[in-house]
Amino acid sequence: MLLSKTEPAAPQTINAEGNSPFVLICEHASNRMPEVLGNLGLSAADLDRHIAYDIGAANTARILSKLLNAPLILQSYSRLAYDCNRPPEAEGAMPEISEVTPIPGNKNLSAEAKLARVNQIYRPFQNAIAAFLDHRAAHNLRAIPVSIHSFTKLYKGKERSVELGLLFDRDAWLANLLVKSFPGFNTQLNEPYGPKDGVMHLMNLHAAPRALHHLMIEIRNDLIESERGQQQWAQRLSIPLQQAAAKLGEKK
Repeated sequence: MLLSKTEPAAPQTINAEGNSPFVLICEHASNRMPEVLGNLGLSAADLDRHIAYDIGAANTARILSKLLNAPLILQSYSRLAYDCNRPPEAEGAMPEISEVTPIPGNKNLSAEAKLARVNQIYRPFQNAIAAFLDHRAAHNLRAIPVSIHSFTKLYKGKERSVELGLLFDRDAWLANLLVKSFPGFNTQLNEPYGPKDGVMHLMNLHAAPRALHHLMIEIRNDLIESERGQQQWAQRLSIPLQQAAAKLGEKK
């Protein structure tokens, strides 16, 4: 058993009754570890780094949820326990190395240990998203999944100049609509990651089969590591998203 009865379930839903068409998702919200895994052999300092979670993303998503009155589905555990934006067969799902840091507790995992993480973190989280989107469809309510992420300015020794990435694979409508909405910031499509990097798993799993417009938002984490930055970026994102929702309403 991976999770005890006193530990939270992997999916945590906030503002489930929110009437915004946007369904916010934050799969790298937390650096929490299941108690049985300890710290996976890492230091407390390592667990405060980007390798363990998306710094600033969860609180930015929470604030944006309030501004838009949008539901938000958060993942409760560190991406090092299981990265819910990767399928079970991917090496990055339970990485032995994250960026350049070895993860001792993920080395030589047994099939049973891997399956426990899949069954208690990955599947419940994905099932919660699927159930929420299907509930919306059953009640003829619009749904636009938008996931909130952050990324590091320095990655494997290389500095990134991009500040905001709008990522997509099979549907570019929302990304193309928003890309010019942030004057003064280096905003790029499919940067610093893109479909070739395998980062669109969650959207391709849930949004594409349902023919839903969707978007993955990546904010450089030095911009949202403080509460002030989180407030600013949530506000900054809320306006063009509301405008996009209005445009989508005009299409129907």
